[in-house]
Amino acid sequence: MIITGARHHAPPAPARPARRWPALAAGIVATLVCVAGSSTVSHSSDELATLSAARRSAGGLWELALHIDGHFLPYYAFMHLWLEFGQAEWWMRLPSALAAGAATALIADLGRRLSSWPAGLAAAAVHVALPSVSYHGQNARSYAFAAAAAVLATWALHRAVTEPGRRRGWWGYAAAVALLGCTQVFALLVAAAHLAAVALYGRRVLPRTLACLAAGLVPGAVWAVVGFAERHAISWIALPGPDVFLALPRMIGGTALAGGALLLLAAAAPFLRRHGADRLWVALLAGWALLPPLLLFALSHLITPVYVDRYLFATVPAYALLAGLALAALPRPPAGLVLAGVLAAGLPGQLDVRGEDGHHENYPRAARILAAEARPGDALVYGRSSLRQGLLYYGGGNLPDDVMLAGPDPLPDSFGYPEHADLAAALTGRDRVWVIWRGGSEAAARVGRVAVLEREGFARVRARRTGRVPGMTVALYTR
Repeated sequence: MIITGARHHAPPAPARPARRWPALAAGIVATLVCVAGSSTVSHSSDELATLSAARRSAGGLWELALHIDGHFLPYYAFMHLWLEFGQAEWWMRLPSALAAGAATALIADLGRRLSSWPAGLAAAAVHVALPSVSYHGQNARSYAFAAAAAVLATWALHRAVTEPGRRRGWWGYAAAVALLGCTQVFALLVAAAHLAAVALYGRRVLPRTLACLAAGLVPGAVWAVVGFAERHAISWIALPGPDVFLALPRMIGGTALAGGALLLLAAAAPFLRRHGADRLWVALLAGWALLPPLLLFALSHLITPVYVDRYLFATVPAYALLAGLALAALPRPPAGLVLAGVLAAGLPGQLDVRGEDGHHENYPRAARILAAEARPGDALVYGRSSLRQGLLYYGGGNLPDDVMLAGPDPLPDSFGYPEHADLAAALTGRDRVWVIWRGGSEAAARVGRVAVLEREGFARVRARRTGRVPGMTVALYTR
């Protein structure tokens, strides 16, 4: 018998293997939902950074990690192997879709372990319905892996606590925490919720939890040190104010409507006792949802600004599980209506993230503009060297002459490319120049190369914006 709080509970009997199929089915559905439409969305700049890193040799990838994005090295190394078999959008994003499916399957089984199959399957359905899950399940970055690892760590902790007969249960928990730290370093903030909940309601297992956390946090601590040493790469992050918490519904749901519905449903779970979950685990889920944003906010003010919404995606499964518990505590008819409402709230966002600019940028449209309107002899100039990666991916051989490019391979210490220093000399004999920069037309004043063009007698003829804010501008300048 295990003491997890003020009451005594007999550990639940392990589910028979034949009864695991509902969780597997939920995971398969989630993967299929994420794969659907994943070939129609333009890569974002972050995804193109993944492409740039993964295309390098092993030595080149190591050299890059010594200067930038070193804490993403495990993910980049995996993608280096994965891209040996293809580089299409859907193939690059398939690992994230599989990770989202794994997270959903684990959510379903963890909900069953905490309460019942209805709770687990309701949580899985909510998770699949969220536009944020589809977004990161179609995103060639490590955030879907971080969410899956967070659920796995919580699932492993529950098994270790409730099934003491498993000798390797605690080792499995330590391994899951180690995996969590290798996916995305800020996902380790989930471990703070584990520790807080066990300290409050599961003191009998506190020593083992501490020991496993101490062992499991070692890889993540290494990547945290690496990331701190390379914090110049995130110097663009502003110091957050309290208003960032108002954006949490949009972060967890993908849209304000879906996130608001999920937040209300999750907030009801601790007050509904019919779901049958022990207060240790309800407290853990609540801490998993709330502590990482608070801790990331505190780190931003105490050490260096690091608060970015997507760094908190590993908290989304906690909201889905709390929602599943709340739905399990309701009578079936109203529970079905509430679940249908959550699904309906997520539908517009699901369609939105599958648009060509669903990841906020639209490199294919920029490439189409150039292919349709550029003339032989036109020049192409980038306001930022790293923008070249997206046009090379989508534009192929239909781009104007890249007059500034000094070498075909990316720089070893960044995602940019080597370029000539003298723009005026590179434009000798050119009368038409296409310029691409980040942001709208108003951002031209901040693009140094536009100022050089104007000094050389060029004037803007037209400009078109692609993608969402900030997006990109494709502008034509002529003498």
